[in-house]
Amino acid sequence: MRLKISLLKEPKHQELVSCVGWTTAEELYSCSDDHQIVKWNLLTGETSQIVKLPDDIYPIDLHWFPKSLGIKKQTQAEIFVLTSSDGKFHLISKLGRVEKSVEAHSGAVLAGRWNYEGTALVTVGEDGQIKIWSKTGMLRSTLAHQGTPVYSVAWGPDSEKVLYTAGKQLIIKPLQPNAKILQWKAHDGIILKVDWNSVNDLILSAGEDCKYKVWDSYGRPLYSSQPHEHPITSVAWAPDGELFAVGSFHTLRLCDKTGWSYALEKPNTGSIFNIAWSVDGTQIAGACGNGHVVFAHVVEQRWEWKNFQVTLTKRRTMQVRNVLNDAVDLLEFRDRVIKASLNYAHLVVSTSLQCYVFSTKNWNTPLIFDLKEGTVSLILQAERHFLLVDGGGIYLYSYEGRFLSSPKFPGMRTDILNAQTVSLSNDTIAIKDKADEKIIFLFEASTGKPMGDGKFLSHKNEVLEIALDQKGLTNDRKIAFIDKNRDLYITSVKRFGKEEQIIKLGTMVHTLAWSDTCNILCGLQDTRFTVWYYPNTVYVDRDILPKTLYERDASEFSKNPHIVSFVGNQVTIRRADGSLVHISISPYPAILHEYVSSSKWEDAVRLCRFVKEQTMWACLAAMAVANQDMTTAEIAYAAIGEIDKVQYINSIKNLPSKESKMAHILMFSGNIQEAEIVLLQAGLVYQAIQININLYNWERALELAVKYKTHVDTVLAYRQKFLETFGKQETNKRYLQYAEGLQIDWEKIKAKIEMEITKERERSSGSQPTKSTGLKH
Repeated sequence: MRLKISLLKEPKHQELVSCVGWTTAEELYSCSDDHQIVKWNLLTGETSQIVKLPDDIYPIDLHWFPKSLGIKKQTQAEIFVLTSSDGKFHLISKLGRVEKSVEAHSGAVLAGRWNYEGTALVTVGEDGQIKIWSKTGMLRSTLAHQGTPVYSVAWGPDSEKVLYTAGKQLIIKPLQPNAKILQWKAHDGIILKVDWNSVNDLILSAGEDCKYKVWDSYGRPLYSSQPHEHPITSVAWAPDGELFAVGSFHTLRLCDKTGWSYALEKPNTGSIFNIAWSVDGTQIAGACGNGHVVFAHVVEQRWEWKNFQVTLTKRRTMQVRNVLNDAVDLLEFRDRVIKASLNYAHLVVSTSLQCYVFSTKNWNTPLIFDLKEGTVSLILQAERHFLLVDGGGIYLYSYEGRFLSSPKFPGMRTDILNAQTVSLSNDTIAIKDKADEKIIFLFEASTGKPMGDGKFLSHKNEVLEIALDQKGLTNDRKIAFIDKNRDLYITSVKRFGKEEQIIKLGTMVHTLAWSDTCNILCGLQDTRFTVWYYPNTVYVDRDILPKTLYERDASEFSKNPHIVSFVGNQVTIRRADGSLVHISISPYPAILHEYVSSSKWEDAVRLCRFVKEQTMWACLAAMAVANQDMTTAEIAYAAIGEIDKVQYINSIKNLPSKESKMAHILMFSGNIQEAEIVLLQAGLVYQAIQININLYNWERALELAVKYKTHVDTVLAYRQKFLETFGKQETNKRYLQYAEGLQIDWEKIKAKIEMEITKERERSSGSQPTKSTGLKH
C-alpha cells in the first residue's frame, strides 16, 4: 500500500495553510493565514475563493458539522466551525456566510471539534480552558481549566468523554461531574495533535519529541515510533480505523492501526499542520506550511485468497494475478474503488455508486448493482452471501446480487462496526452492541429477524471480538468470542428458552479465526499459537479437550501479532512490524471433519489408524459421542487410553431400551437434566430415579419418587446403605420424615428393580424404535 501524491505547481494560498476539511469525497475547503477560504473540486480540478475573512481573523482549525447518521441519501455538510487567533470561533455556512461569531477564549482558540451526533462542540484555547458549547454556540460548561495552552482535543467514541493535551500529558475527562479523570505522561516534548477513533477506540498522539504514538483508551501504550528529524505536526485516523496518516516537515506517512508504516512520502510541502481524510477513506488532504494543499490517494492495496492476488493499481483499476499460471486480468471501474474483499471464490468491490461481484472462475462478466448509499465502510463474506455496511444500515446480498435482508436493532450505529464486531456465516449474522458491550445480537441471515426466541446473547464481561463458525448445520452453529479479560468462550447460536452454556476455551487469547473449510478454530494465546481441532469437545467430554489441541511456540511472531486469515490449512499472521507469516497446520483434522459430517465412520477410524496421532483419536472420540456413534467412540477412547470411558460405553451398549442408551450418552456428556427428561418422557421413572441415586443427587431422587408415588423405599434403602458405608447419621429432614416407621426389605426392593428392568426389556423389544428426541449438541 502506498500514497499517490498530487501537488499543484503553484500554491493557491499566499501564506501557510492552517486547516482543511472535506464536505464530500470530491470537495474540500482550505483556510490560510492569507484570510482566504478556498473550495477545491477534485473532479474538475477547479478551485474557487469562497470568502475572504477580515484581516484580524487568522484561522487555526476547521471542522465540518457531522452528516446526520442513518439518513439514507448522503447529505453534504452545510456548516463548519472555524476557530481563530482572536479568541472567537465562527460558524460559517457552505457558501461562506459567517452565521455566528462567539467570544470563546482569551488568546487564540487552538482547536474546535463537533461530537459524533453534532449535538455539542468542544473548543480549547491558549488560556488552558476546555469549553463545551451547544449546536447553536451557547456555552454549556467549562470542562477544565489548566495553566498551559491546550493544543488539540478529540471526542471519545460515545461522545461522553473528551481527550485533550496538557503539555507532555494526555488527559481523558468524562463530561459527568465527579467522574474519574485519566491522565498520563505521553511524550517527552509538548504534544501538538491528538485523534481518537470511534471504530477501534484507539488514540493517536504527536509531539515535539518528533514521535507519534498509539494508545488504547485506558492510556496503555501500543506503539511508539522512532524519533523523526522534525516535530510531528499532525496525525489523523482514517474513518474505518484501519489506517492513520502522520504529517511532519516535508513528510507524509501512511501507517497501519498497529503503528507500523506502509509508506513514506517526502513532498515539498513545508510542515503539514493539519490532515483530513475524505469521507470514504480513500484520500488524504494536508494543510502545508508553504501555502500548498497536498492531496494523497491510497493505492496498491492488496487482497489475497488461495492462488489469486488482487491489487488496486489506480483509483479505478485493479489487477488480478493467478500465481499458478501467471495469468493477469485488468478490471476497470467507472468510479473510484472504496472497499473490496476477496474470499470464497468471489471478489466483491464497492465503488462510490455501485457494487461489483466477480467470480474467480470468470473475471470478464461481473454482476453489478447500484448502492443505496455511497460510502461502504465494511464488506464481509461467507460461502453463500456477503454483507455490506454503510452509513445507512447493514445489507445482505447473495453473490447473484439479490438483496436478502437488512437486520436492525435498537440504537444501531453502523459507522462504528468493523470486522471484529460483526461476523457472518451461511445462516447467521452476529453483531456486538456498542451501547452495552456485554451483548451480542444474533440474526437469521435469510430474513434479518432475531435468532431463535429473539433473545440476544449476554456475557458477564465486555466482549472485544466475535467470530461465527462457517460450516455444519444451522442447529450446531457456534460463536466464539474474546472478552475484556482476554478469555476465549464458545457458545451455541440457537437459543430457545433454555439458557445455553457459555463455555471457556482458553485464557489470554489476543486474536482468533475459524477455518473457512471446517469448524477448526485457531488463536494466539500469550506465548503460544493454539489450534482447537474440535472446539465442540467442551460440550461432549471436557476432560479430553487438551488432547484435541495443537500448540506451538509463538515467540517468533513478536508481540501483538494478529491473525489475518485461516484458509484451508493455512493460517496467515501479521506481526507487529507489518510482515506476514504463513503457518501450515496438519491437513488430517479437516479430512476427519469431512468424513464425520458425511457419517463415514469406518473411513474416519481408518484415517486415525494411518496418522497414529493422539489428537486425531481424541477428536474422533468427541465427534463420535456428539453424533451418538458409540462403537466408534469405544475404539477412539481405547486408542487414547481412557479405559474407564470404554467400560462405561460398553455398559451403555448393554442397556435394554433406546431411551436408556440415549439418556446415558447424554449423561456421559454431562447433560444430566436432559438425560432425566428423556427417561421421564419415555415413562422410565425408575431409571430416572436410579441415575440420580448413582450420582448421589439424593434430594432429586426422593423428589421424583414422591412425585410419581413409586420406589420411595428404594431411594430410602440406597440412602441408608450410603450413610452406613460412611458411618454417618441421617440429618436430612425429608428423608427422616419418609423413613419414619418404614422397614427396609432388600429382597423386596431387588425384586421390584428386576421387574422394572424386565418391563423395560419387554417394552423395547415389543415396540418400534422411537425417534431420537433431537437433544444433540
